[in-house]
Formats: sequence, structure tokens, C-alpha cells
Amino acid sequence: MISFAATTVTFPASAFVPLAVGFFGLGTGYLIYGPEELFGLPQRSRSVDLTTGLWGIWMPGFMQFLTGVYLWVGLLWFHSFRAPTLYMAALAFTAFGVHWFSLGLTRMLGGDPRPNEFMAVPFCFLSALGTVVFFKAGDWPVGLLFVGLTCVYVSEFFASMFMLPRPRTTAEPTRLNVFGERALGFFRLVTGSWLMYLTFAATLNAASGTHLSL
Repeated sequence: MISFAATTVTFPASAFVPLAVGFFGLGTGYLIYGPEELFGLPQRSRSVDLTTGLWGIWMPGFMQFLTGVYLWVGLLWFHSFRAPTLYMAALAFTAFGVHWFSLGLTRMLGGDPRPNEFMAVPFCFLSALGTVVFFKAGDWPVGLLFVGLTCVYVSEFFASMFMLPRPRTTAEPTRLNVFGERALGFFRLVTGSWLMYLTFAATLNAASGTHLSL
């Protein structure tokens, strides 16, 4: 009879949480899309949509998804991350990463933006959930990030809501959609700038021993 002894492998807690990867990816995506939505820079065209779609897939898409998977593995399998708020971070990075895969592909392939109004609803709830989790934990810089994300998805709802169908194209924007798109660009620029600060703080705190608020 052969018996196998149970073996438990425990890894030490790691101080190197890969938050900066997700912050930088999302921030870059927001700083690319924001000027286009707020100022019309650059003006939308087929070639511009291909480029912004590619950036959307790889920067906010892949980099956030990578961060989310990395956090889940560290939390659930190796126990190298111990902070409870990282559960919320893992959920958000994974969900937002997959979300940006869809946004980037939709932009590249010339998809209809109208379903984005319904997509915005659960992502508003997810952003509000992150706001509650991080402010309750006393982590106001990341809580402030989720406030920005909530504003982004409220704006996304109005940017896509009640677009009018028109022949041979996807949809014709109404005045409400134009206002929503401008608000979307504004909040993406503000939130993207804050994400650059969070990237700066997370990297310096880990690599140089500084103590910037994060």
C-alpha cells in the first residue's frame, strides 16, 4: 500500500504587488482615448480607430488582465499577498482588463457602440464597490481612483444611451450622447492623470523605499 503525505508549500509574503502594471496600463488607455472624446484629437477615422483599438487591447486590456491574474494567483494559490483589499483589486483589474479587450476590438472592427450603455451599468456598480472597499480600508488614493472610474462609467452610459439607428452605419449620436462623450473624455483625462500618480507612487514605494500615499 502506498501512502502519500500531504505537502503544504508556503511562500513568504511579498512586498512587490504588481499594482503599477495595471495602473500604468489603464492610465495610458485613458490618456489616449480622453483627448479624442473631449477635444476630437485626433479626429476619428478608420486608421485612427485601428490604432486606438490596438492600444486599448494591449495597454488597459492586457496589462490590467495580467495584473488581475497575478493577484489571484498570489492571493489564492501561493498566499504571497495577504492584504484583504487586494481581493477587490484582483476583481477590478481582471474585469476591467477583459472589458478593455472588448472595447479595443469593437473600436478596431467598427462595432456598434450602443450596447455600451448596458455594459456601463454593472461597471458602475463595480466601481462603486471599489470606492466603498478602499475608503473603508483608509486607502483614499485608490478610493479616489474608483470615484473617477464611477464617473467614467456614468458618462459612458449617457454617451451611448438612446443613439438613433441610421441606414448603413452603426448609430447617430444625439445631443445627450455628445455631452456624455465630452464628459467621458474629461473624466478619462482626470482619472488617467491620477493613475500616473498612482504608478509613480507604487513604483517609488517598492523600488526606492519612499512612502508616498497609495
